Amino acid sequence: MWFFYTLIPCLLIDGVAILPAPQNLSVQSTNMKHLLTWSPVTVPGEIIYYFVEYQGEYESLYMSHIWIPSSWCSPTKGPECDITDDITATVPYNLRVRATQGSETSAWSTLKPPFNRNSTILTPPGMDVTKDGFHLVIKLEDLGSQFEFLVAYWRREPGAKEHVKVVRSRGIPVHLETMEPGAAYCVKVQTFVKAIGRHSPFSQAECVKVQGETLPLALALFGFVGFMLILVVVPLSIWKMGRLLRHSCCPVVVLPDTLKINNSPQKLISCRREEVEACATAMLSSEEPFRTWI
Repeated sequence: MWFFYTLIPCLLIDGVAILPAPQNLSVQSTNMKHLLTWSPVTVPGEIIYYFVEYQGEYESLYMSHIWIPSSWCSPTKGPECDITDDITATVPYNLRVRATQGSETSAWSTLKPPFNRNSTILTPPGMDVTKDGFHLVIKLEDLGSQFEFLVAYWRREPGAKEHVKVVRSRGIPVHLETMEPGAAYCVKVQTFVKAIGRHSPFSQAECVKVQGETLPLALALFGFVGFMLILVVVPLSIWKMGRLLRHSCCPVVVLPDTLKINNSPQKLISCRREEVEACATAMLSSEEPFRTWI
């Protein structure tokens, strides 16, 4: 009799067909992405739908143990459900799944034990370390708004000091340090999620080296000197050209020294008056003996 019932795909209880309940519920959680999975219920020639519900600490304590349908999985066809948007607090969550096919419904299967997002597995982000000229640049994978990244970098040499920088920008190149020619620099990174207060392990260190690029440095030096020469020569040339054009178009006429008037006209008039008076006095003095003789 037991063997007979194990071959029946569904049972009848109170006149309602009951599907087998989903089994083997588990949550795979990595970097705050939570995926609920279960073993599929199979009925030959039929499509099975699943409904997923959750119950957090608030619903359990303050809302009379109500269950809330999952945002994306009520219903769903596949034997998995992304519950990331449903898990919004760092508390235990009860999760349950049931199968339906037409009017047939299975019993609920509940996840044991409840899921807490602080159990998520944290991994370092993808990292791209490059050099832009003499600048050490890093670009990190975008894992979401909840993530911060602790970037450690150092010059590869004995006794080098390790620097740590917190990076919040995601998917955007970040400048870490200006490198010296001929030196190698290494970088490693770990993720940090403030909501659960946990870090991932550090990634493997990646290193880049700046070659002794003396030619570009010399070119930059010559360019600077040339720029300074341009700043001096160009204004001087413009000034010289202006003077040349002014003398060519409007030449200055130079008077002979005999025609030059060194004093002002008023002074000249005054000098002429003094000379006339002196001349008149001299003439009067010369006429005085002549009158006495007569």
